[in-house]
Amino acid sequence: MSCPRCGGSVREPDLMHSEWRCQDCGPVAPLHVAEHINTDVVAAASHAVRSGGGRTPLWCLWPLPTHWTVTGVGWAGDQRTGARAAAVAVSGPTPLGGGPADIIFVAEEPGLGLGTRFAGIPGPDPGTSLSEVMAEVPHAKVKAGGHPAPLWSVKSPADRSAYAGEARGMWLYAVAWPASAGYLLAENVVLQDLAEWTPPELVFGAPSPYLHGRG
Repeated sequence: MSCPRCGGSVREPDLMHSEWRCQDCGPVAPLHVAEHINTDVVAAASHAVRSGGGRTPLWCLWPLPTHWTVTGVGWAGDQRTGARAAAVAVSGPTPLGGGPADIIFVAEEPGLGLGTRFAGIPGPDPGTSLSEVMAEVPHAKVKAGGHPAPLWSVKSPADRSAYAGEARGMWLYAVAWPASAGYLLAENVVLQDLAEWTPPELVFGAPSPYLHGRG
């Protein structure tokens, strides 16, 4: 387990504190990232996000583009709060050629900071980065769980492209490496909540280095 905001180590609750804590970020929802990815891991993650009310979706591209695979899953929360954030990584060839690409989709409650960490932007929420562009036409056309979920590009480091919006009353992020992989989101992207239904045809690949903090 690690801190969703910085990736650092966390301390479990004790007699003095009722919450998980990061030395730098304070009280946090601990992030669990499965070391491997397969059908059983997705089932375990689905069970985790359904506990405590089952509000947090596991958004995944479906159908997957040609030669793309699911490469990781994680969730933030504990037995007391249930899952308050979830992330799914997918990988495949870059839309414009030139090597592999990775995209992480994050759904989270406000203030968690997991999406902004992957996006490389400060703070626990997209905040002003998003408010500055929401007057523009959405930069990505996404349908999440059968409903439109517009996303806007937010400022991020040059090695990635990051998009943020809202779906089911939670933040929705899509962060792509390299930056050119964001072109995949310019198409009509459909996201399936794996906690509601996991397609039996899902294909799995090597663990995402970005989800595991090794990118």
